[in-house]
Amino acid sequence: MQRPASALLQEQAGEIARAAGTVIVAYVLSRLLGLAREMAISQQFGTSGALDAYLAAFRVPDLVFQLFAGGALASAFVPTFAGLLASGREAEAWKLARDTIFLLLFAVGGLSALCAALARPLVARVVAPGFDPARQELAASLMRVMLLSPAVFAVSGVFMGILNSCGCFLAPALAPSAYNLCILLGALVLAPSLGVYGLALGAVCGAGLHYLVQLPDIWRVWQPYQARGRAVRGLSPHLREVGRLMLPRTVGLAAVQVNFLVNTVLASRLPAGSLAALNYAWMLMLLPQGVFAQGVATAVFPAFSGLAARGELGDFSSLLQRALRGLLFLALPACLGLLVLRGPIVSLLFARRAFGPAAVQAVAWVLAFYAAGLWAHSAVEVVARAFYALHDTRTPVAVGVAAMAGNIGLSLALMPALGVAGLALANSIATWGELIALWQLLRRRLPGLSAGGFLPWAAPTWAATAGMAACLAAAQAFWPFSARALGAAGLALGGLLYASLAALLGAPEIQLGLSQLRAMRSGRRNGAA
Repeated sequence: MQRPASALLQEQAGEIARAAGTVIVAYVLSRLLGLAREMAISQQFGTSGALDAYLAAFRVPDLVFQLFAGGALASAFVPTFAGLLASGREAEAWKLARDTIFLLLFAVGGLSALCAALARPLVARVVAPGFDPARQELAASLMRVMLLSPAVFAVSGVFMGILNSCGCFLAPALAPSAYNLCILLGALVLAPSLGVYGLALGAVCGAGLHYLVQLPDIWRVWQPYQARGRAVRGLSPHLREVGRLMLPRTVGLAAVQVNFLVNTVLASRLPAGSLAALNYAWMLMLLPQGVFAQGVATAVFPAFSGLAARGELGDFSSLLQRALRGLLFLALPACLGLLVLRGPIVSLLFARRAFGPAAVQAVAWVLAFYAAGLWAHSAVEVVARAFYALHDTRTPVAVGVAAMAGNIGLSLALMPALGVAGLALANSIATWGELIALWQLLRRRLPGLSAGGFLPWAAPTWAATAGMAACLAAAQAFWPFSARALGAAGLALGGLLYASLAALLGAPEIQLGLSQLRAMRSGRRNGAA
């Protein structure tokens, strides 16, 4: 007897929740290592000009990776590869994976070599024209080292798409931890003797470990197909579909990277350390965003793709609204917590050795404006993937390009009055505009999709978050101990207080989490029996 669609959707939501839980736990580890990495870097370099040079040098390798093998590839490769697997066309799917890897190695490797040859003029004329000649030369040397990593990341990015499409989420989620661990070791072990070159070498080794962490699982899922010997000759015809989907997304990511580049150029004209302060604040905002948004979006994307391929758009809408409700529950308290406790959190994490009170104040000021856009950044990750699953990369790209153009205009307008914090505020305003536009356009594509589908459910989340923020603000006003102690106490007690208030107010996400824990415990007992 066939189960009703609602039961199937409920089961699928449970599977996605478990997958998201796995990814979130792995991302928590990654972000904690990333935080430890930033703490080690802050102790060694503070907000110095040398760190500015390292961050500027990172822009071009990151641009090469993002345009050819980052989010653009994932948004195009996963729906195509997962669709082929879902329709039983395994030979075509694995042929597509192999050909994609070979083409990426050729394109990314060649472009990286060209950029390495032109590193000095790229820094002086494009990336950081406001740097003095010594910092420009340092940035160019660092860039040449870091350009060894994009080709490795390209292959590793395909591995992540393959494993996620096959329902394997742990190894791809752990790969960023390997990358962060290597940079952390570079800061602790190599930087004392090699300076910022230790960070660059750590980044290159991290790319290699990012690849190696996924290799055993790739062998496990790919080997059965290889053993059957079902080879397909010639280039995969589905590369054209990947390219069709990838091109608009590449344009969109180019706009994002142009925005990062503009921020680097503008910050290079501000006092030394401004780019470093902007980066620290951005990384702190990305800590919860990366854990929650990336975890939910990664887990839900293959399910979106499967529902879209089968034309089950009603279930698609329901699943999207469930994902956004869960994301709001996780990200909203993080947004308010960062805003209220920004100074104590920065002091707790970074105020050591080279990172003095002036650096704490500068980073906290920028963080206040980044925190205002945290939930918008998180929701865009999920909503954009809904478009990608519908094989529409043009719409989010067009909206993203418009948002980035607005971001640049706002940056130029706000920087004279707010300094480097104006760049953060411009980013938050533009991201909220991007989210609103994407949501309105998606409502035309999916039946039953409306804010009414998840906003009433979110009332306990809003109330619990407001109660938590009020208590944290009161505690900060009367706190008798150091700012670092307040940061530690605020993070621990704020999370506990929010969870308690949410449970008291009957937040559905608490009940869902408890039911998942009971199911996992029951499964372990049954397995033991």
